Amino acid sequence: MKIEQIYTGCLAQGAYYIESDGEAAIIDPLREVQPYIEKAARRNAKIKYVFETHFHADFVSGHKDLAAKTGAKIVYGPTGMKMGFEAIIAEDNQVFTLGKTKIKVIHTPGHTTESVCYLLTNEEGKEEAIFTGDTLFIGDVGRPDLAQKVVKDLTQEKLAGYLYDSLRNKLLPLSDDLIVYPAHGAGSACGKNMSKETSDTLGNQKKVNYALQEMTKEAFIKEVLHGLTPPPAYFPQNVMMNIEGYDSIDEVLERGVRPLSPAEFEAAANETSALILDTRDAQSFAKGFVPNSINIGIDGSFAVWVGAMIPDLKQEILVVAEEGREEEVITRLARVGYDYSIGYLAGGFSAWKNDGREVDSITSISVDEFAKIKEGDPNINVLDVRKNSEYLSEHVIEAENAPLDYINDSMLKVDKNKTYYVHCAGGYRSMVFNSILRARGYDNLIDIAGGFKAIKESEKVEVSAFVCPSTLL
Repeated sequence: MKIEQIYTGCLAQGAYYIESDGEAAIIDPLREVQPYIEKAARRNAKIKYVFETHFHADFVSGHKDLAAKTGAKIVYGPTGMKMGFEAIIAEDNQVFTLGKTKIKVIHTPGHTTESVCYLLTNEEGKEEAIFTGDTLFIGDVGRPDLAQKVVKDLTQEKLAGYLYDSLRNKLLPLSDDLIVYPAHGAGSACGKNMSKETSDTLGNQKKVNYALQEMTKEAFIKEVLHGLTPPPAYFPQNVMMNIEGYDSIDEVLERGVRPLSPAEFEAAANETSALILDTRDAQSFAKGFVPNSINIGIDGSFAVWVGAMIPDLKQEILVVAEEGREEEVITRLARVGYDYSIGYLAGGFSAWKNDGREVDSITSISVDEFAKIKEGDPNINVLDVRKNSEYLSEHVIEAENAPLDYINDSMLKVDKNKTYYVHCAGGYRSMVFNSILRARGYDNLIDIAGGFKAIKESEKVEVSAFVCPSTLL
């Protein structure tokens, strides 16, 4: 028997490959399914099942494409949803045979109503692992406020109560030596305090996971709902794509991986309502970019910020990327449901610049330069675009908080006729903020390279006393 966790850092997501006696199953696959198919082929195994722990909100699963390409059966837990594809709707405690192993469905509603865990019995007949999806994370549990946005008359309090019962009645009675394999780790928006570890024994989680400690249902509901921030806006749309179906990833790539000359790129920008998305790093973008581009760097929390900044999944997108990374960008957009990339700038920004076309830029200054400016005029306008909790824990004295998460509200704090010095934690989010406002006609924003980390380390600018973030929840 083989178990392999396939972890994708940008989504903090774990998919799983299980194989026994020539048969394989994939749990919670990503959108691009070819790697799973190739893995099974190398091992002379046939993919028999695609097991889904729930209708995912934070990414578009590859279940539909994987089933179409391999003949595998899609399996979901008990659900009242009408789906746009064929699937086995399993009953609680239903058992599936995979080679010489068995996989039992355990219905664990709470994160969503259809959430399930999959209990794996190995080839020797011993219960070895449990794949807990978003029901149980390492150090945390799935947030119970997402499904209420999809299912009518469902409240987060009701879901939290379901989760309490699922954990106590379905998971806590299981053996301590089971290995817990969750769907996410630290960095995912599907929980609030996940560990960086991506697996653990159930016994250890019983000791250290706050949600598994002895408490009343009322206390649990209060605790699990405490400190939740609003989920990314694209989550409900991803859920519906996972329920109703979507275009094949092959069609998405064919549509998006289309090289455009500078002239063709400019024509496409002028003739459509496409958004120009520049995915280079922040400082490269600042030095020069196609006018009206927005910058969301591929090497940061790309999917999360694309989802937060681009509200419509059907928005047409023109891509500017580092040469050789165009397909990666379009694939990662598709992972979170942005299927309408319509081409990329062949040769990247250099080709645009070398063709003599109009170029824009954003002024970015070092911390030393910022410190000198602030020393000369203590009343300059400083915008901190980090989350409010980050700002409250520590910030530049007299800086104003304008979180990127709520950019439409934050931009109301900006006067087009005044100059602002903008920073985040390290320089990624501030350039996203600056680029969006620049495209909307705000020309007097100056970026502080290196963000608050560099500001604090310089010891040249006064910052507030540190307050532990956990005390602010």
